[in-house]
Amino acid sequence: MRVAIIGGGIIGLAAGRELLLRGADVTVFDPAPGGTGGAWHVAAGMLAPGGESAFEFPYLEPLLAASNELWPAYAAELGEVGYDDAGTLSVALTADDVAEARREWAHQKLAALTGSQVRDREPALSPRVRAGAFAPTERQVDPRKVVAALRESLSGRIVPRLVGELSGVADEADAVVVAAGCGTAALTGLPIRPVKGQMLRLRGEPGLIAHVIDGVADGRHVYLVPRADGEVVVGATQEERSDRALTAGGVHDLLRAALDLVPGLAEHEITEFTVGHRPGTPDNAPILGRLDDRTVVAAGHHRNGVLLAPITARLVADLVLTGVADPLIDAFTPRRFGCA
Repeated sequence: MRVAIIGGGIIGLAAGRELLLRGADVTVFDPAPGGTGGAWHVAAGMLAPGGESAFEFPYLEPLLAASNELWPAYAAELGEVGYDDAGTLSVALTADDVAEARREWAHQKLAALTGSQVRDREPALSPRVRAGAFAPTERQVDPRKVVAALRESLSGRIVPRLVGELSGVADEADAVVVAAGCGTAALTGLPIRPVKGQMLRLRGEPGLIAHVIDGVADGRHVYLVPRADGEVVVGATQEERSDRALTAGGVHDLLRAALDLVPGLAEHEITEFTVGHRPGTPDNAPILGRLDDRTVVAAGHHRNGVLLAPITARLVADLVLTGVADPLIDAFTPRRFGCA
């Protein structure tokens, strides 16, 4: 079967690799092969199904959990992609922060820890941190390394083609998978919008923090993702905007919250500021399923593109090659938005 993948981000590449492994003749159309314009480039790579499942979208939780379980084997297949399974520490600085965080910890069925207990796990945390919780099944990868590995697996099959210049692609292929992120809206008419995120990267001596830290400090939410080489990813704002401006307020809020939680980060060098756009839908859940007899959509993953890459690849390959949709994607069909 000849399959055209429209979009060379982490979702399109993962789907392409899975289809190739199952014997399909795959071509990935990417407007900038080897570029860094996708949401994956600014993603931290947190594999946190509990922390990413919003209360109003309970049907998303089984999909997130299923993909999280695939990641250990998936990372081993891809090679060195920065996989780490040390777990996530969720922490709260003030009494108001604790009150807010306890609702999320209860939702995740995590036992609350005192400030001293979380500092036993992470001594670099500020003595002002009042409480926390530990999620041992949450993991992380480096999305930039993941995309590099996926590109390598599809070497020679990724060709430049601008979104909007796709006439003839469907005619040349037996099936088309649209995984163009925010660009999917223009191609399909589906309601996918850009959600702006600002983040930054710091670098210092390795080992300051050992776990992913997902925290709230005076109402400011921040995550800190440590890499083995001493880099710490700090993110991220979430703004209903489509511009790419790096703002003083966004950077200030991230740095203030990060330093309130881990004061030792003040000695780290700032190495990168980045702005990107998550592809969001009206309910902030992905769109997975058939648009027509030959077209499958895999887009709108919002904050969960990295986490959902392995399960999305399997579900898309099943649908394309067998015509049968797994019940896991019943809640994510394009039809839920009234789109034929």
